[in-house]
Amino acid sequence: MTNLFTRIKDIIIADLNETLHQKEKQNPIVKLNQYLRQCEQETAKVGKLVERQSQLKDEFMREYSQAIELAEKRKYQAEIALKAGEEEICQFAATEHQQYSERAQRLKASLAQVSEQLSELERKHEEMKQKLKDMHLRRMELMGRENVTRANLGMNQVLESESSSYQSNSKFMDIENYLDQLEQKVSSSFYRSTIDAKLAQIEKEMASQDSKPFNLIKE
Repeated sequence: MTNLFTRIKDIIIADLNETLHQKEKQNPIVKLNQYLRQCEQETAKVGKLVERQSQLKDEFMREYSQAIELAEKRKYQAEIALKAGEEEICQFAATEHQQYSERAQRLKASLAQVSEQLSELERKHEEMKQKLKDMHLRRMELMGRENVTRANLGMNQVLESESSSYQSNSKFMDIENYLDQLEQKVSSSFYRSTIDAKLAQIEKEMASQDSKPFNLIKE
C-alpha cells in the first residue's frame, strides 16, 4: 500500500512539473531568455576563436621575423665566404638564404591572410556583442512592459471590477460584524462579572446586618 501511495505521489509531482514546464515554455519572456543564453554561448565561442586566431597571427609573425633574420644572416655569411674563397661554405649559405627567403615570402602571404581573417572575425565578434547588448536592453524593455501590464491588470481587477468590489466590501462587512459580536461578548462578560461582584457584596452586607443583635431601647 505504501508503494502504491508513493507511486501516486510521484506521478502527481511529475504531472505538476510537466505542467509548470509547459507554462514556462509558453511564456515569451522565458523563450527570450533561452534565446539570449544561446546567443551568449555562441558569442563566447566566437570570442575564443578570435583569441586563437590572434595567437596564430602572433606565431606567424614570429616565424616570419625569424625567417627574415636567418635569410639576412645566411646572405651575409655567403658574401663573407665568397670573399674568403670558401666556395663550399658560400654555396651552403647561399642555398639556405634562398630557402629562408622563400619561407619568409610564404609566411608573409600567410600572415597577411591571417591578419585579414582576424580583422574580419574581430569586426563580426564586436557586432555580435553589440547585438547581444541590444537584445538585453530589449528584454529589459519587454520585462518592464510585462510588469506594468500585470500590475495594471491586478489593479483593474481590484479597482474597477464590481464583483471584486462587492466581494471586498462583503469581506470587510464580515470582519466588522465579527468584531461587533466579539465586542458584545466582551462587554456582556464584563457586565456579568461586575453584576456578580456587586451582588456578592450586597449579599455579604445583608448577611452582616442579619448577624448583628437587636438593641433594646430602655424607657
